[in-house]
Amino acid sequence: MERARHTGTVGYAAMFEQFHPTELLEYCKQAEEAGFGSVMASDHFHPWTPDQGQSAFVWSWLGALGAQTNLRFGTGVTPPGFRYHPAIIAQGAATLEAMYPGRFWLGLGAGEALNEHVVGSYWPEAPTRLRILMESIEVIQKLFSGKVVKYAGDHITLESAKLYTMPDTPPPVYVATAGPLMSKRTGRMCDGIITVGAAEEKIKGLMQKFEEGAREQDKDPETMPRMIQLHLSYADSQQEAEEQAVKEWPNGGMAFPKGDIRNPEDFAAMANLVSAENFKNRVLMSADLDEHLDHLQHYVDLGFDEIYVHNVGKNQEQFIRDFGERVIPKLNWPDRT
Repeated sequence: MERARHTGTVGYAAMFEQFHPTELLEYCKQAEEAGFGSVMASDHFHPWTPDQGQSAFVWSWLGALGAQTNLRFGTGVTPPGFRYHPAIIAQGAATLEAMYPGRFWLGLGAGEALNEHVVGSYWPEAPTRLRILMESIEVIQKLFSGKVVKYAGDHITLESAKLYTMPDTPPPVYVATAGPLMSKRTGRMCDGIITVGAAEEKIKGLMQKFEEGAREQDKDPETMPRMIQLHLSYADSQQEAEEQAVKEWPNGGMAFPKGDIRNPEDFAAMANLVSAENFKNRVLMSADLDEHLDHLQHYVDLGFDEIYVHNVGKNQEQFIRDFGERVIPKLNWPDRT
């Protein structure tokens, strides 16, 4: 089956750290009706802080999402090699794509101690985590061939495994990255890239490396999806937007690497030091829908064709409705025909 390239999509970020999975299903159905075209679902074992209060198993939920909507959907993101052996991820991804052809995409990342330390293994340094990720991608892609696979890497091993339930076409593999080295590897090894909002020069550098990696494998980077997740705080007033960012998503105001911090309680302690000023250039806090429109348009203009929006507040229904009416229809997407 030929998989069409989807461009010009505003997606809904389903944040399992903040909401009960049943609530998130309802929000996703509302998002589909409002004009959102896809869902990026977070894959956590713990919330960032205890007050966020949730952390359901996303893979149980994805099948229900596929059955109850017509949206495209994927994980944002799943880390292989710790909680999950990559063979199990490949099996889950192949199953969802077999059930919902052309709708599932697999988002992978290097992971964070917050979620991955629970298995009790040594938590490696960042370069090792990237090597584990790359080996895992190789295993997943080999299993997507439908053949019997054996693999012996430095970190990942697989003994005589084969996926028997397979879709007509394997789901695409996208990788989340914020560094130039992994961006280039992503272009070389995978089908598309996921990143988060950042300064324009950094974004351009990441995309340049992504394109270089794609061309090394004779792939056309212009045909490869570029996804970005944007965190924002939308409310009825500027004060409310700032207050809910600090209360509901304090981790968004922490401008330091968070991959080695193990417990929600540790993030809660650091949250006491977070104020609205810490969110500048990290989370757009505004009651002005035109300001949010300009924010999204900026990333459209930088070449992203799928923008996943996370409103950090509890006011999801208001956010979905207002963005559906006054933001999504006004975005100016480039003509890629």
